[in-house]
Amino acid sequence: MGKYFGTDGFRGRANETLSAEQAFRIGRYLGYYFTRKREGERARIVVGKDTRRSSYMFEYALAAGITCSGADAYLLHVTTTPSVSYAVRTERFDCGVMISASHNPYEDNGVKVIGANGEKADDALLDRVETYLDGDGTLPRAVGEKIGRTVDYVSGRNRYMAYLLSLPVCSFRGYRVGLDCANGSAWTISKSVFDALGAQTYVVGAEPNGINVNAACGSTHPERLRELVLRERLDVGFAFDGDADRCICIDERGRTVDGDGILYACASYLRDHGELGEAGVVATVMSNYGLALSLRRSGIDCTLTKVGDRFVYEEMVRRNAMLGGEQSGHVIFRKYATTGDGILTAVKTLEVMAERKSPLSLLTEGLKLLPHEQRNVRLRDRAAALADDRVLRTVSEWEKKLAPNGRFLMRKSGTEPLVRLLAEGEDEAACRAAIEEVERALLIAGGEV
Repeated sequence: MGKYFGTDGFRGRANETLSAEQAFRIGRYLGYYFTRKREGERARIVVGKDTRRSSYMFEYALAAGITCSGADAYLLHVTTTPSVSYAVRTERFDCGVMISASHNPYEDNGVKVIGANGEKADDALLDRVETYLDGDGTLPRAVGEKIGRTVDYVSGRNRYMAYLLSLPVCSFRGYRVGLDCANGSAWTISKSVFDALGAQTYVVGAEPNGINVNAACGSTHPERLRELVLRERLDVGFAFDGDADRCICIDERGRTVDGDGILYACASYLRDHGELGEAGVVATVMSNYGLALSLRRSGIDCTLTKVGDRFVYEEMVRRNAMLGGEQSGHVIFRKYATTGDGILTAVKTLEVMAERKSPLSLLTEGLKLLPHEQRNVRLRDRAAALADDRVLRTVSEWEKKLAPNGRFLMRKSGTEPLVRLLAEGEDEAACRAAIEEVERALLIAGGEV
């Protein structure tokens, strides 16, 4: 990770740690870089945004920077991160930019840069952007007919929706489906997709006002969707996050099925249809270790990698795996996408239910999760806390206590100023004690916010 760009883009509090001026300069450099790569020909950059109030400000700032450097900015307007990735990949744009802070509250926003193949941009380009952000160097301005233009590109979003409609092998007629759009990007797409596929849809979190994205709704707060599923006796519910690259499910019994459960439910179906491949499933170290054990009992290999759907995808490519994802709901179906896609995940999950003629609760019945505790710790001085001898000693002690059938993980978040703790093992009380002791040590060393 660089100074500004973490595992999921440049993210911060709008107009404080991420400013409109910085967005303009990001646009300036991207427009300049890709125009130069085209040896003077006009570059094309596609831009999407979520529903945050600040997204409009950042959209226009980015577009101004892009066009000032002589490239064209194609505006998808309110859309999902996966739709930007799809547009870049299929319409041969030089790159894409998504304005979103994903699951964060509305006060935050972010800039994600997507490479020409639809994957997250490579570190070399992001390093160049960061150097320009911190420097005082100037870039040439386009003049006369070389000045770029903005293009209304809603048609690109429509093509993405048509693509989603082409994926399932069966109709969803007769299924009653709940959708929680998190008052974010999914509200313009998800209901239309499931309606067109024949499902009867019930929707919450579809009244964005600029300041209610992810507020008590969406993939990080599925309680409202659970109430809807149980009250209306729905077959399944799908909750997305602000930019709809995550999906969390609620089964017909009202139980939460996270990314681990989705991977488990879909893996055997893809295997039976010859679409999984010999490499099995790629998950992250934050997945419950019970996922790997359960998949292996089913004869499916499971590889664990660093946290971040970028790292998941890189490992999938390296191993030629076709299914991977994170517990948080970033799930990648590599045959169809190069990044996590919440709506695509929902479509494929319901397809598995329909083809298996089975409720989601039965599809996840064989997944035996280990007891675990998780906690996010916000600190004044995260670096000092993570290097503190007492913290490191406490973590090491708990790693030994929870072994061999458990583990303790401590890592800094790549998207928020947090330290994330995870304890897993056969003894739930021991996991809780481990989290509490390490949290106390962190707060002493790093100071509570």
